[in-house]
Amino acid sequence: MPASDIMTIAQSGEAILNRQAQAVISFDPALVQLTENMIATMTAANGVGIAAPQVFSDLAIFIMHSRSNDRYPNAPETSATVVINPRIIAYSDEMELGSEGCLSIAERRVDVLRHKTINVQYQSLSGEVIKQQLSDFVARIFQHEFDHLQGITLLERITMADQTASQTGNQEISTEQNQQNQHTQGAVE
Repeated sequence: MPASDIMTIAQSGEAILNRQAQAVISFDPALVQLTENMIATMTAANGVGIAAPQVFSDLAIFIMHSRSNDRYPNAPETSATVVINPRIIAYSDEMELGSEGCLSIAERRVDVLRHKTINVQYQSLSGEVIKQQLSDFVARIFQHEFDHLQGITLLERITMADQTASQTGNQEISTEQNQQNQHTQGAVE
């Protein structure tokens, strides 16, 4: 395999960030190289996650790598995880407000309401199906990157109906909103 390259990161307003990603169907060396380049790009930018649309690819892939760095000094340590064709299967009613940044929105942080715990399913680089329960900061990363695959940036997320609870101080969303979210958080086709 060639060495990993640092890729250009798409910035807010670029069309690729507002498109729904396409399912990965070919688990080949080109996919491995893309993920290695994504990890190198994310690491160089001090990110804890990066989605393929952020590097101008329309594939349903993202990387999660929670670790302490200049942008997230209190982040828990996890290994880099390649997430392919993800789905959010279930999520807790409990939500938390937290400050998020985005590699595609330079130098800006916003408060975002996210589910505290989520059950997810995705594929590994070899195509193996993985099911996990994630919570707290790692669940926040997954949800943020999952949004990118749906064509939703952080700036769109903060204007969505599920964020209104943060404006009223309520940390939970209604059953009706939960059902609406569940409909939009299905598999990436």
